[in-house]
Amino acid sequence: MADAVALVRLYGAADAHRALGTAATVGRFAEDDLLSILDHQGEHDRVEPVRRGEIHGLQPGTSAWSGFGSA
Repeated sequence: MADAVALVRLYGAADAHRALGTAATVGRFAEDDLLSILDHQGEHDRVEPVRRGEIHGLQPGTSAWSGFGSA
C-alpha cells in the first residue's frame, strides 16, 4: 500500500485509483504490477479490463455427460 500511496503522488489520484481497480479486477498484486498497469494505461486508450464470463470460458460444459448412465 505504501507503493500505491507513492504512485498517487506521481500519477494522480484518479489514475492510481483506476489502476488499483484494474489490479483488483484481474488479480495482479505482484511486485511492480501496479506500476506496469499505470504505464500501460498511460499509453493506451481508457478501456475497461476484459472480464470473461461463462459464455466465453474455455470450459466445454457438461452436455457430453447428458446421456451418461441412461444406457
